[in-house]
Amino acid sequence: MGALDVLSRNSSVIVGDDILNGVAAYFAGKGVPNDDQTAGISGAIAAAHYIRAIAPAYKIPVILHTDYCPAKLLPWLDWMLSPDEAHFAEHGEPLFSSHMIGLSEEDKDFNIATTKKYLSRAALMKQWLEMEIRTTGGEEDGVDNTGVDNSALYTQPEDIWEVYSALVTVSPYFSIAAGFGNVHGVYKPGKVRPHSELLRRHQEFTRGKLAGGGRRSHCFWSSMVDPGSTKAEFETAIGHGVAKVNLDTDLQSALHEET
Repeated sequence: MGALDVLSRNSSVIVGDDILNGVAAYFAGKGVPNDDQTAGISGAIAAAHYIRAIAPAYKIPVILHTDYCPAKLLPWLDWMLSPDEAHFAEHGEPLFSSHMIGLSEEDKDFNIATTKKYLSRAALMKQWLEMEIRTTGGEEDGVDNTGVDNSALYTQPEDIWEVYSALVTVSPYFSIAAGFGNVHGVYKPGKVRPHSELLRRHQEFTRGKLAGGGRRSHCFWSSMVDPGSTKAEFETAIGHGVAKVNLDTDLQSALHEET
């Protein structure tokens, strides 16, 4: 909620509030066991209801999103979708605005098939689903990819097309976390250079595949545009279709400075 406090000074900001499994368990409290994801499930649901209740007081639109769900945490995502469906039935919108599946370390066919299965369920609520193809460097929620080979940090256009062509038949409400040399963490400006121009190439490749059918396409990207990136680098990435930018580490630093 510290992010809301800092960003409430700019009323034009739309905040995407990421709830990771570890964050959800922490929100539930140390007295709640998490061997069977009890803390992760109850904490995420409690945090979502709390944020929905308090956000109007800050006068900021908030998008609720659960982030980074690898294969071992898919049962956690299953439990998130149930309250989503109940909230949708009562209020016409899911409890969470979107979810993220992080299966980039799994077999690509399994990644796409599993994402498609969850997207089919989310589509009924017009809920967004973020999927990851290729690895994001750095460390997030206890998952350390700092030693990953550099080539694994870049997604190929053919991978994007394979994902897009499979998911678009189910729902238009999905985004792709593609690798373009981006990493988690805080770095000095210039130390990390994400190649966001690759996202333009992916867009062009996908449009080319669809051109023969007279259809138009546009891929939406979810991106860790690296802390330390310049304003111009952010704008370039957004111009190539980045719809969600992770600013968590930068915001944590800003909150620390404010307090």
